[in-house]
Amino acid sequence: MTQSAESEALEGVRDADAAAADARLAEGAGRGDPEACELLVRRHLPAMLATARRILGDPAAAEDCAQEAFIKAFKAIGDFEGRSQLGTWLHRIVVNEALSRLRRAKTAREDSIEELLPHYNEYGFRVEPMWQTEIDPDEAIDRGRISEIIHEKMTELPEGYRIVLTLRDIEGLSTAEVAGLTGLSEMNVKTRLHRARAALKTLLEPLLRGEAA
Repeated sequence: MTQSAESEALEGVRDADAAAADARLAEGAGRGDPEACELLVRRHLPAMLATARRILGDPAAAEDCAQEAFIKAFKAIGDFEGRSQLGTWLHRIVVNEALSRLRRAKTAREDSIEELLPHYNEYGFRVEPMWQTEIDPDEAIDRGRISEIIHEKMTELPEGYRIVLTLRDIEGLSTAEVAGLTGLSEMNVKTRLHRARAALKTLLEPLLRGEAA
């Protein structure tokens, strides 16, 4: 067996063990076992909290959201049949809770994304600042901070575009799932995703030119 095959086999065992552990925790939580409930929270809180932060963009609001998501999860734990992984089921609950909070808080008209999109001249060529120096992206941005910087720049996108980009590219949901959660058509999701990616690229380009973050 090759090293790659061995790694895949070990990963499969870990996944199976994790799924079995989650099934036991869900069963215990369904019976009202406090220890099972506590272990379930400790096991899945980090991922749920991270998801809520990415969607809401506010650490305090994310903590409230994750807490409420767990409350709803425990109330509905009897409906969990194990057809999907427990983490996937909990992920959907916290995403729904975060989106619900955004809808309740939405009072103003959404900002335009146009100014963040690439601009083109009359000949169809992109208009952009001259790159002053050729610089390796790994030198322009500390590799350990790339993910952090991307998330920081994503907060500069208009909310509706940021949410679609987060759900599709960060949370890994399908176009159909994003459409179902946001109430947008699949075509609208694809359009917003394309424009959000282009805008994010525009926001990141100054960093790759070696300009200050």
